[in-house]
Amino acid sequence: MKLRYRYRIYPTTQQKGLMSQLFGCCRVVFNDALAYCQQADQNGNKKPDSKELSKRLTELKKTEEKQWLAEVSAIPLQQSLRDLDQAYSNFFKSCKGQRKGKKVKPPRFKKRKSNQSARFTDNGFKLYPNSDYIYLAKIGDIKVIWSRELPAVPSSATLIKDSADRYFISFVVEFNPQQLPKNGQSVGIDLGITDFATLSNGEKIKSPKPLKKQLKRLRRWQRHLSRKQKGGKRREVARNKLARLHAKISDTRSDFLHKLSTQIIRENQTIVLEDLNVSGMMKNRKLSRAISDLGWRSFRTMLEAKSVMSGRDFRVIDRWTPTSQTCSCCGFRGGKKELNIREWICLNCGISHDRDVNAAVNILVAGGLSETLNGRGEKVSLSKESTSRRSVNPPEFQQLSIFDLLK
Repeated sequence: MKLRYRYRIYPTTQQKGLMSQLFGCCRVVFNDALAYCQQADQNGNKKPDSKELSKRLTELKKTEEKQWLAEVSAIPLQQSLRDLDQAYSNFFKSCKGQRKGKKVKPPRFKKRKSNQSARFTDNGFKLYPNSDYIYLAKIGDIKVIWSRELPAVPSSATLIKDSADRYFISFVVEFNPQQLPKNGQSVGIDLGITDFATLSNGEKIKSPKPLKKQLKRLRRWQRHLSRKQKGGKRREVARNKLARLHAKISDTRSDFLHKLSTQIIRENQTIVLEDLNVSGMMKNRKLSRAISDLGWRSFRTMLEAKSVMSGRDFRVIDRWTPTSQTCSCCGFRGGKKELNIREWICLNCGISHDRDVNAAVNILVAGGLSETLNGRGEKVSLSKESTSRRSVNPPEFQQLSIFDLLK
């Protein structure tokens, strides 16, 4: 398994100039090769491969117009061509249906204002033992903050500059997953807006909601940026302030999601989550900002990745499962309920339910775990037919096996 380890670096003023030159050369090489491929496609010719583009780059370095490409390391320039070739490969596989997920768009031209990156292979950088510096070709020794130890020797290093003018170095290393000891615990998670997550054991976790807390400052600095003249120094200062605020909001959210997902993975053997249509829910103009501030999709991705690394069982149930309509005690389905109804009483067994806790328990039941099986060893179903049968005369053992074990 390959993982990325990212660290913050602090280059000097001279090194920042060399990095800017390197980023500009990588961007020019990528855009020039992309324009050449698009022109070949318009003429009806076959797309040039990476070898042909590499030979063309060597010829461009000998011309007077592009001779400054030879002033930087050749390794990141060649990697830019490989990135373009990989982007086209992903696009073609997506068009043919050979790639999972959403459709991938064709590669686009890189811009100066977006994140800049340059990748070095193992012969383009050097790590010093017991040192706070790393050597990059034609840049020199750069100070690194080693926030954690590298598990192995990296195969590549990517130099990154974000829109907030922060510099990072990202390593790709081989990682052997170490499974955590099994504890037999299981949890169902119901995601929400008021409470970010409600666990099947009754615990509710609040979200920091960084965007909501910084909304006034964000609006004020956006107004300042819109009033500045384009191309001026003051506009660049205002843009940098706004980018740093966006970076702070993103870092706060990522820190919360990483800590919460790590805690859940360590404490539970099986994690069950509900499949949410986040893109569809974002179309609601009244809730879109609140939903985007939570980061539900990022949280699911973290749980999936960390469960593979730690040997945990991660399950996702169908989004159409009526978890909020079904009583977690007797299985009676009481019908659809409005969002403002946070507590309700089951008409069949008379037990009062918290909406989110009841949904979390039903999510765990729908996951098909061994402790959620009925007396005959079959899975407890939350479908409309089964719940209607159980609502007439709910079996005694079902109430004990589900409610007593999962409350």
